[in-house]
Amino acid sequence: MNRRSPATDVALVAGFAAIIAATALLPDIKTGVGVPFSLQTFAVLLCGACLGPSRGFLAVVLYLAGGAIGLPIFSGGAAGVGHFTGPTAGYLVAFPLAAALCGFIVQRNRQRATDFTLVFTAGLLSSFLFIHTLGPLNLAWRADLGIKEAFIYDTQFFPGDVLKNIAMALVATAVHRAFPDLLPARRRRGAAASVTSDAGEERLPA
Repeated sequence: MNRRSPATDVALVAGFAAIIAATALLPDIKTGVGVPFSLQTFAVLLCGACLGPSRGFLAVVLYLAGGAIGLPIFSGGAAGVGHFTGPTAGYLVAFPLAAALCGFIVQRNRQRATDFTLVFTAGLLSSFLFIHTLGPLNLAWRADLGIKEAFIYDTQFFPGDVLKNIAMALVATAVHRAFPDLLPARRRRGAAASVTSDAGEERLPA
């Protein structure tokens, strides 16, 4: 049985938070379709797909906390808590939620973690459910736009998002092929009860 080590979990959370920071600092990519995009959301969803919901969520929160306290790790080398009150705050808030949902879907289907279609769908669904919802909603509030205008504005990021999820799924499935025990196995209630019962029987006096 695969036993999780707290030290390993901390290292993975910190390592993936660093990956998000690195991708946020890279120059935007131009494809000629939509607008130039960064690889930040690629790394956010990769955290969930590789680490599962809890550790993926924590990795993104650690990244956001680092940027909030002044580390220049937000897009373009920006930093500061003010980013959580600006027009793009909705996207930042959505990041850990998207990572958690993506991780939940992949972990729940752990035996298919090397299935490209599963991981791609998990990433795209999580992105559209949280990032492309909370992002434009906050944009409408903070930038004084109508709801319809904000969501129309957000559609320019769709082509890049699809490409990033393709790349994320390719990387995540490769990681799971190389490290098949990276995602923790789900503990079945029946098995847990059986272990508890067996342990109790061993303590009974002869």
